[in-house]
Amino acid sequence: MLRLDPPAHPELWDQHVDTGFAKRSVIADLGDPVERVALEELLADADAVVIGYRPGALARFGWDPSGLRARHPRLVTVALDAWGDSGPWGERRGFDSIVQAAVGIAQLYGIETEDGWRPGALPVQALDHATGMGVASAVVALLAARAEGRLGSAHLSLAGTAAHLLAAPPPPADAAVTALDVPLHTTPSPYGELTYVPPSLTIDGVALDYRAGPQRYGGAELTWC
Repeated sequence: MLRLDPPAHPELWDQHVDTGFAKRSVIADLGDPVERVALEELLADADAVVIGYRPGALARFGWDPSGLRARHPRLVTVALDAWGDSGPWGERRGFDSIVQAAVGIAQLYGIETEDGWRPGALPVQALDHATGMGVASAVVALLAARAEGRLGSAHLSLAGTAAHLLAAPPPPADAAVTALDVPLHTTPSPYGELTYVPPSLTIDGVALDYRAGPQRYGGAELTWC
């Protein structure tokens, strides 16, 4: 797995530490013809590409879903954005907390304070987490379909996820709250020792685990392992 970021928009280091387990990351400039050639060579051997930019942002480079699949028909593409790819906000940037406010979640979780009512927010970035799970599921489903000779792509948005969550029934009022005994592991990394929740997946009866923490952000070579 290889994460690509442009030089002018680096990831926040703490977010990289939190989400960079089992990934390599590299800084690459699609505006550089030499680097774009190298990236196209990577695409020739890639199975899936996940795009996290607003709709149309990469079209001038041919790195939008339709452009990628035109050159690499067997490539699975999954696009993720804030507001969807149509409508008056379709080309806008956005992130979890902004979408929560726009769709009414902040209204639902508003609270009264000494200074009056103010908007609230969910205690976690629920739209990020839920949409990320949807992206991973879409990649797996599309790869399984490709193995059966069916090709396709997927598009998800934070606003779409919010609509699904808001439409879901609330949990029962008397639902039991259970404290989870979550095992924690530690691992060394370039950022010091990190504590994390290990994966719960197994392959051939062997539990998967991260052998080391995230690599230094942007430090990978522009090649597959």
